[in-house]
Amino acid sequence: MTTHRSPKPLADANRPVERAVTAALILATLAALAWVAGMIYTVAEWPI
Repeated sequence: MTTHRSPKPLADANRPVERAVTAALILATLAALAWVAGMIYTVAEWPI
């Protein structure tokens, strides 16, 4: 007699979108650093 087994999920139930979240956080951090660098450059080059 065979038993019915449910299919295994493709990803861990606790971390289904870990890779996407990590990539989004890295991109957001890079964008924030670029923005801060741009603001520092703008203030430093601002004519007084």
